[in-house]
Amino acid sequence: MSLIAIKEHMMSVKMASLSHLCSHFNAEPETLRCLLSHWIAKGKIRPCRLKSACGTKCFNCPAAQTEMYEWCE
Repeated sequence: MSLIAIKEHMMSVKMASLSHLCSHFNAEPETLRCLLSHWIAKGKIRPCRLKSACGTKCFNCPAAQTEMYEWCE
């Protein structure tokens, strides 16, 4: 997994959850957050918030599924 691989994948899917990225790259959430922070700082990826009700009412959604990222180009 590399920064370029993350960039290419995000360019193709446009939006992905942290859970999806972990599965796709077979990586731990903290590792991906660190790599995503590079693209966030460059303004190419932005973290997205799901609707306020998601993940807050029933507490059944794992955080990695509600943590979303969007390609901004």
